Amino acid sequence: MSEWVCDCCGRWRVSVELIRGRYRYRLTRRYPERFGGGRNVLGEVGSVPELEELLRLRTPLSLADLHEAA
Repeated sequence: MSEWVCDCCGRWRVSVELIRGRYRYRLTRRYPERFGGGRNVLGEVGSVPELEELLRLRTPLSLADLHEAA
């Protein structure tokens, strides 16, 4: 599974997962440990244009703000 993380704070993540034979982009927000940790799934889409739209609607980010997680 591949994953991208935002450059600003690392809370916003996009993972690419193979689900039922199709690749899906899943946008999640991670919470700091001081707030109990965990993640909240904000949406799941099937294409890059849909991912751009999801990022625009749900986050203050664009695709340019993401980098590959180590």
